[in-house]
Amino acid sequence: MIEDIKILEAVERYITGKMSPDERVYFEQLRKSNPEIDQAVVEHTFFLQQMNRFDETRKFKSLLSETHIHLAEKGEIKSPRLKGKAKVVYLFNRYKRVSAIAASIAGITALTISALVWSLSPGKPATEYQDLKRELTNKSNELEQKYRVLDNKIDRVTNQVKAAPIVYTFGGTSFLVDVKGYLVTNAHIVKNARNIAVQNSECKELSAVIAYEDDHRDIAILKITDTNYKSPGQIPYSIRKTVADIAEPVYTLGFPRNEIVYGEGYIAARTGLYGDTLTCQITVAANQGNSGGPVLNRSGEVIGILTGKQTTVEGAVFAIKSKYISQAIAELQKDSTHKNIRVPSTASFKSSERTQQVKKVADYVYMVKVD
Repeated sequence: MIEDIKILEAVERYITGKMSPDERVYFEQLRKSNPEIDQAVVEHTFFLQQMNRFDETRKFKSLLSETHIHLAEKGEIKSPRLKGKAKVVYLFNRYKRVSAIAASIAGITALTISALVWSLSPGKPATEYQDLKRELTNKSNELEQKYRVLDNKIDRVTNQVKAAPIVYTFGGTSFLVDVKGYLVTNAHIVKNARNIAVQNSECKELSAVIAYEDDHRDIAILKITDTNYKSPGQIPYSIRKTVADIAEPVYTLGFPRNEIVYGEGYIAARTGLYGDTLTCQITVAANQGNSGGPVLNRSGEVIGILTGKQTTVEGAVFAIKSKYISQAIAELQKDSTHKNIRVPSTASFKSSERTQQVKKVADYVYMVKVD
């Protein structure tokens, strides 16, 4: 009984927005894993809405009664002395037009409440939400196929046995957060990956592994393990630790095709699809392959990771908030193998023009290839 009361208190704090961001993240994860908790949220939300409607109905009836008495006292209407239910029937007949209007409003309110209750269930409907990882078609692998034919010819001549080249099937974007080869991307890009490669602006392909993965926040940190990797120098951008402001101009870099593509827009909302607190909404052109790309502001701060878009609304794109990047890095640093990660604290090009910023950032944004 006491446990049920505690659950109910937690549900009410969640619905009324009184939970801290970390509590809300934990509770939303609990809802996804526990159908009983999720049902309790939906039922309690509906109950609170019904109570509000009952209170509004009671106030409306009281207003009708007061209006009737006022008009009767002024002699503007003739009112028989009615009691109990008869009085209610009389008032209804007298003001049935007003009641009809109120009923219409109540109907609209009921539909709105139904939509609200439905929207409270966490998750992103597949028909409306689409992640932005890219499928690498045969055309995308055309160059690799040509190299394979050439390798086979060389093998026949030299009689050497070589391993078959990897054919990557999915792709996305990532960006460096430490010059030692640590990159941030989306977890959905590298989920269940057998092999991972990243490709820099010079089209050099380097092998990488997953150092950290958080499916709930959709964040992964990769580590380049290839001996051919060379640090490009000091990272010019920083990671913002606070939430971006609405209408703040932003730009993105990513790989919806085999060369880096620029896009620009602004912050449209501080939350994502259906009020998702992990993400914010931005208005920018984005396509498959943009997943995992950085979203930067004019001060050279990364404010998010591009992750998906709403298919039913033009230009509604979502980015994971940058504060969760910092949290993921902090979690990874607890592992002694990765404790020396050093993320830049300030951006080095705050006063630079946009074209100059993009030129500098492009060297730190990598295509991700997965099979």
